[in-house]
Amino acid sequence: MRILLSTLFLSIFLGCKNDSKKVEFDINSETTSNEIVDSLGVSDKDFETQHQTFTIKRKELIEKKDAKAELEKLLISKSFLKEGDWYTLEFKYPYLNEEIKPQFENFNAYISKYYLDVKGVEKEILDEKRLCDSLGIAKQNEKRTVDYKIYNLNDRLISVLFYKENHYTAAAHAAYTFDCLNFNLEQAVFMNYEDFFNMGSEEELRTILNELLKEKINFGEMYYDCWAISADDFFSAKNNFVINDAVVEFYFDDCVICPSYTGTYSIQIPLKMLMPVLRKHKKNPLLG
Repeated sequence: MRILLSTLFLSIFLGCKNDSKKVEFDINSETTSNEIVDSLGVSDKDFETQHQTFTIKRKELIEKKDAKAELEKLLISKSFLKEGDWYTLEFKYPYLNEEIKPQFENFNAYISKYYLDVKGVEKEILDEKRLCDSLGIAKQNEKRTVDYKIYNLNDRLISVLFYKENHYTAAAHAAYTFDCLNFNLEQAVFMNYEDFFNMGSEEELRTILNELLKEKINFGEMYYDCWAISADDFFSAKNNFVINDAVVEFYFDDCVICPSYTGTYSIQIPLKMLMPVLRKHKKNPLLG
């Protein structure tokens, strides 16, 4: 159902991978081009500009408002800190109050099993350290932090965004990966893409996302060096969305739609734009 936290941490090493290929927008066309370009193409932006835009991008993510305060009776925020010789792990994560509903144990057990894989993360860091040492890179303290945002839809659904900040040796910027959970509070079950959207609607929804992203790229400013969402990338990330009021927000790891130093981590879609692809079912929280 979900990718383990340890696997997500490994998905980005030293920024964008050299073999990563992305779909480029044709800014002079109404549709996207099929031309494939290297995501590590040389930018005409200098390092200082990249650092400034990365700082803005990170700040927007960290300071984004959520519903923690209004969910204080439901939510139990927990944290975990471990410092090793060559790494620091700092996790923040939510539990649900089982005194309100015993079935919330489903949520808490899932978090414990899949999001607190400390041994797996430790192994990855040590393996990376051996690789870096073999390349003659000076030893540094690796840091992995996990934090979260949480949203509430009509007291029926909570959406949780986990964002992982990965500080890799020799990397110019921290790299971010994301994972989202949608949990039905009434039935105490997790919900996936097909619970909200029509079966087989991935390509139609990807088109909507790319139209919104293209508008931002054409507008300029923070979105230089960004590219279209490929079919493979969207299929891999189709469950990575949170629901906040009348907006569905899809999140993408670094180097999926933008490099680490610019652009955005997410794309918001107003609910009215999603009506053609919404699953018409009474249990769909987006319809009621």
